[in-house]
Amino acid sequence: MTSNRPDADMDGKWAPFADFLDATDAVDPEARDDKGWMSPCYKTSRKVQLDPVRAEVNRCVCLSSGAKEIEYYRMLRTQIQQRCLSRGWSTIMVTSANPGEGKSLTAINLALTFAREFDQTVLLVDADLRKQQVHQYLGYESPYSLVDYLENRRPLSDIIVWPGVEKMTVISGRHTVSDSAEILASPRMNLLVEEMKNRYAKRYVLFDVPPVLHHADAMAFAPLVDGILLLAAPGTTRRDDIVKATELLPRDKFIGVALNRYGRCGKGGPKGGGETVDGWFKV
Repeated sequence: MTSNRPDADMDGKWAPFADFLDATDAVDPEARDDKGWMSPCYKTSRKVQLDPVRAEVNRCVCLSSGAKEIEYYRMLRTQIQQRCLSRGWSTIMVTSANPGEGKSLTAINLALTFAREFDQTVLLVDADLRKQQVHQYLGYESPYSLVDYLENRRPLSDIIVWPGVEKMTVISGRHTVSDSAEILASPRMNLLVEEMKNRYAKRYVLFDVPPVLHHADAMAFAPLVDGILLLAAPGTTRRDDIVKATELLPRDKFIGVALNRYGRCGKGGPKGGGETVDGWFKV
């Protein structure tokens, strides 16, 4: 017997992500503004209140349209868009070679910058299942993380939150695990990424993923995304480490390497010698 529900597939089986329909950025047709943009209507996603003071202290600078750094993120966003549009890409992994090179902060500020675009939305996913820092940077509490959906079968409506930023939703929470590479490479994660990618035509999905050279997570997750952005920190990241990291990831997915001048970079200078990164360069 075939179901008449819109989220059932051709064989009458329930679609694995039926709850996703109500959990994210559905559009309210009555919310169209005078320029033609229809604002997202978050009916089921949990609404949280980010702490603007804490976010500012943590350098989530793109919350403010007057921040001097926002133009740098706009330039980076535009370069990413140009590379992605020509390829039909919408899922992007943000990572680094080593810890402390600003990947999480860059992912947050990029998401905030993407959310400023006229006719698109953005979903920021904290896929660093060992740390889960995105919600801490933004200054809100969240009991559930991506782990709760993948392992504990929590509905997406529990883990996707709307932090009060128009056109932006977030997945990040306090639940962490140590065997995260296996979880990120799981069939359930693969299906979820496909659902995120194909559900809405005008949405970018940014994944904050652990550093390449310290865990297997980035290598395990790379086949699931369209593009990869690698972060480097001035005076800290060695060019040799960039080369090693790019050798471990699919080169055909590289968007480029970006120098992060605003992240919380490592202290004490580069370790192990070698020439450090001193500017933006493409792979």
